[in-house]
Amino acid sequence: MEEESASQKLDVKKVVQDILGTIEREREREIIARRFGLFDRRETLEQIGELLGITRERVRQLEKAVITRLKASAEKDLPNIKVVEAVLSAHLRDMGKVGRISDLSQRLSPANSKTDQAQVAFLANLSPNIAVLDDNDHFYHSAGLANEHGEKKIRDHVAMIIDAISEIGEPTDIKQVAEKVGNSDLKHTEALASISKNIATLNGRWGLIKWPMVNPKNIRDKIYVILHDHKKPMHFNEISEAIKGSNLKRRDVTTQAIHNELIKDSRFVLIGRGIYALKEWGYKKGTVSDVIAEVLRKEGGPLHRDEIVRRVLKTRQVKETTILLNLQSKPQFKRVAKATYDLA
Repeated sequence: MEEESASQKLDVKKVVQDILGTIEREREREIIARRFGLFDRRETLEQIGELLGITRERVRQLEKAVITRLKASAEKDLPNIKVVEAVLSAHLRDMGKVGRISDLSQRLSPANSKTDQAQVAFLANLSPNIAVLDDNDHFYHSAGLANEHGEKKIRDHVAMIIDAISEIGEPTDIKQVAEKVGNSDLKHTEALASISKNIATLNGRWGLIKWPMVNPKNIRDKIYVILHDHKKPMHFNEISEAIKGSNLKRRDVTTQAIHNELIKDSRFVLIGRGIYALKEWGYKKGTVSDVIAEVLRKEGGPLHRDEIVRRVLKTRQVKETTILLNLQSKPQFKRVAKATYDLA
């Protein structure tokens, strides 16, 4: 409960300012504030060097020296760092022992601006028992409990998860991933997977970022995911509304664009007026008369019109009168007995 109350009282911005106040030289305070983006956007070594009239390398040296000094004093007299570490650790435990800085910041600062995230990252960097991973091509900016795993161990765990998902070979739930890597803690496995830029998740499925079922990038893939998860045919207007109401990225696609993609992609089959299904569900492309012909071919002989209607309606959402009209008017069908038809 003490950690909860500390979390409620923790003023991240004030703590950051207090810590910066322990840096005696103004130039060094400026370097740290600008490099971490504590009050404005984060700046490069070159940009800070130009501003202060020193070389890029000198900026790097000063940054490293100041951070080393702050970390050394963190164990003794750095303002509020023990309270900060306790609060951050409590949240990380609740998140699964590791998590993105952006998610950690959200818990402390509801506005969760870039500056808020930068300040939380700065404090995490100075906390002796918290390991921090910088943002790069493979990882989101993240933090974890150092007594559970240091930076290298976190990277190793994530690499194991990526290998496990690759071996499974298709999107799966986190339970199967955890079993594959031998981790009985599902929350921990999920937390580790969530900090990797090589892994994506969607609707409870986890997979590699390149797999459309967990990271659909184009309209066609989004349509496929919507139909797959809906598990039954949908009108293109319904598909459009489902995409707009989903948690997919870039949901502002037009109904016309969706309809165009449905027509062009062989994965989708028109089975009624504006109604589409997935081909993998057993639907085939073709007109109502094509479906009737297929039904009669499979039967190998005549069928009563009621049976023909029943079988056609399994694969087409059309009116019964449309099926009967095709039977009576198309030359490929002939009536061989009362209400009974065969291929001509």
